[in-house]
Amino acid sequence: MPAFKRILLKLSGEALMGEKGYGIDPQVAFSIAREIKEVHELGVEVALVVGGGNIFRGVAASAAGMDRTSADHMGMLATVINALALQDALEKQNVPTRVLSAIEMREVAELFIRRRALRHLEKGRILIFAAGTGNPYFTTDSAAALRALEIKADIILKATKVDGIYSVDPMLEPGAVFLPKITFQQVLERNLKVMDASAIALCRDNNMPILVFNLLKPGNIVRAVKGEPVGTQVTSTLD
Repeated sequence: MPAFKRILLKLSGEALMGEKGYGIDPQVAFSIAREIKEVHELGVEVALVVGGGNIFRGVAASAAGMDRTSADHMGMLATVINALALQDALEKQNVPTRVLSAIEMREVAELFIRRRALRHLEKGRILIFAAGTGNPYFTTDSAAALRALEIKADIILKATKVDGIYSVDPMLEPGAVFLPKITFQQVLERNLKVMDASAIALCRDNNMPILVFNLLKPGNIVRAVKGEPVGTQVTSTLD
């Protein structure tokens, strides 16, 4: 039995690269879609937010001298490309899917309208939210937090390349300690790079729990949805 009725799954754009150094690996997209289909078949209402870092990173381009607003808008368009790739992978497995964009582009996606999004979920369609919040200076982490609150999701599932949250970056420090549970405030105070600070603060202020887990282990999305001990829970208290 699923532990949640409605979830928002946050995927990084890099998750779609597989072993490639850039772009989208169709086989990886298909395997992610297969797991999402399993969750959908449990009766869970599923929404996705996907980043665009496999194609373009607005922050990096800005640091290299590009205007930040222009760079962020390019990053938003990259997320639309990824959303369409995931939609294709899901629909090839007969899963009804809608892409809702924060930037109007009628030929490829619906414009995000909250009531329409809720109606799609109620009809059993998987939603993919694209183009972030539609505003520069906000990451797709912030978009995930915002959309999760707007659709009244039970939890944000943050899929990463590591098993969860550690005391320090496990990629840099071999002695990093795994933390099965942590509060929003501790994440902010320790400056742990789970999601950006504005997304964490938004979740904290609205009591939206986050589960950070490893996407690279097959079956982890389903395990997380079933409430099995996977990854790190981020909540208001440690109770």
